[in-house]
Amino acid sequence: MTYDQHLTTLPWSDYELLDSGENMKLERFGEIIVARPETQALWKKQRPEIWEQAHAVFAFRDKKGAWDVQRPVPETWEVSWHTARFSAALTGFKHTGIFPEQASNWEWAAAQIEKIENPKVLNLFGYTGIASVVAAQAGAHVTHVDASKQSLDWAHDNARRSGISEDKIRWLLDDALAFAKREARRGVSYDGIILDPPAFGRGAKGEVWKIEEALPELLETLKESLSDKPNSFFLLNGYAAGYAPRAFAQAVESTFGPVAGESGELFIQESSGKRVIPAGIYVRFVR
Repeated sequence: MTYDQHLTTLPWSDYELLDSGENMKLERFGEIIVARPETQALWKKQRPEIWEQAHAVFAFRDKKGAWDVQRPVPETWEVSWHTARFSAALTGFKHTGIFPEQASNWEWAAAQIEKIENPKVLNLFGYTGIASVVAAQAGAHVTHVDASKQSLDWAHDNARRSGISEDKIRWLLDDALAFAKREARRGVSYDGIILDPPAFGRGAKGEVWKIEEALPELLETLKESLSDKPNSFFLLNGYAAGYAPRAFAQAVESTFGPVAGESGELFIQESSGKRVIPAGIYVRFVR
């Protein structure tokens, strides 16, 4: 395992981090500009004059957050990344359903999939499904698992927008750990496994997920389901879980043993090219 291999998302046609600072970030998703809280942005804003362009600003009042819409914003609008198309929306959790820091991992996963014959990929905690769409477009048959029906519907819509045929992705409303255990018992294997577990969550039947308790068990379970095919891959992401990249990397190594992989932080670079925002951590390896 190679540590401290940080990945940086650069602006693309439908996304850019315009500016950041004073615990906020200003981003453009397609034609819509949003300002959101960002605890990592301890510095001063570099372009304070452009913040007036924001269509919506997410603000906390009395410990509750909500969007202040300053210019008309559609209920949903379309954003693309290469040939993948997906819808963005202003959610009550301050995000838009799109996580641009994952762009480097989308590219990496697609590259691995293209090397595997008849690849099968499992996407746990699949959320809005961009990784599933990218995997399917690269040639994989994908099993997408999430415990939220709203998220599952959103992901399914993203697949339709991207022209993915219905037989390419299997959509399952389920608890990630419970599903993984069933697949291991059945002897089902996957050539690629992608997971982005939250720090805390609930399964489809109210199962409680606490990352500090459940992640080691999930990793042990997934070890049984990762194919031995050459170029089979494993990708673990972490967001807002409070862990360092080395912690995730060592958890993976303690389960899978020595692997040909890398780990580090995920950054998003401002369009000025001068600063980055830390946006998560990752571990990934290839057989």
